[in-house]
Amino acid sequence: MGQPVASRGRAATPTLGKAMLNKYARAFFTRVLTPFAAFLIRRGVSPDTVTLLGTAGVVAGALVFYPMGEFFWGTVVITLFVFSDLVDGNMARQLGRSSRWGAFLDSTLDRVADGAIFGGFALWYAGGGDDIALCAVSIFCLASGQVVSYTKARGESIGLPVAVNGLVERAERLVISLVAAGFAGLHKFGVPGIQYLLPVALWIVAVGSLVTLIQRVVTVRRESAEADEAAGAQEAAK
Repeated sequence: MGQPVASRGRAATPTLGKAMLNKYARAFFTRVLTPFAAFLIRRGVSPDTVTLLGTAGVVAGALVFYPMGEFFWGTVVITLFVFSDLVDGNMARQLGRSSRWGAFLDSTLDRVADGAIFGGFALWYAGGGDDIALCAVSIFCLASGQVVSYTKARGESIGLPVAVNGLVERAERLVISLVAAGFAGLHKFGVPGIQYLLPVALWIVAVGSLVTLIQRVVTVRRESAEADEAAGAQEAAK
C-alpha cells in the first residue's frame, strides 16, 4: 500500500501503516526493516510485488476473519500486512525508483483494502452480528470513504488545489476502525462490554466521513467559482 512522494512518486498523504506509528516508531521500524527490504531486492522481489501481497493480506484478514466475528485475529493479520507500507517504500528508496505507475497502483490498492475492511464489517452485521443498522453504517463508511478520496482527486484533476483535508481522512478512518475492532475482539477472551467499541467507532467514522465530504465539496465549489471568475477577468482584459 502507499508510499510518500519521495519514495515512489506517491501523493504526500499519510498511509495506514505510517499513520499507525509515531515518528519515533517509524524510524525504529525503518531501521529494522531495511535489511529485510534489501534481502527482498537481492531476491529480485519488486516493491510492486510487496504492495500487491500486502493488499492481499489485508483483504484476506478482513474478509476471512471479520465476517466470522473474529475481530481480534482479523485485526492482527491486517496490522501485520500493513507493515508492507514500510517495506515497499524502503525498497523503492533503496532502488531509487519513482514512478507514476507505482503511485497509481498504491492508490488503487488502497481503495481495495478499504473496501475489504468495511465490507468485512458489513458482512458480519448482515450475518452473525444480526444488526441491519450497523450493516448499513458499515456500507456507508465504505462508500463515503471512496467518494471522499474521489472528490479530492477529481478536483485536483481539473486544476484546483482542493486546499482542505477535512475532519476524517483515510488514515483516521482506518485507524479508528481497526483499533476499535481489535479491542472489540477481546470480548471473546472474556472482557465484558468492550464489543460496543466497534459500533461506536463506525458511527464516528460515518459522521466524520460525511462532514469531510461536505467540507471538500464546499471547497471545490468555492475554488472553481474563484477560478472561473479569474479566467473571465483575464478574458475580458484581452
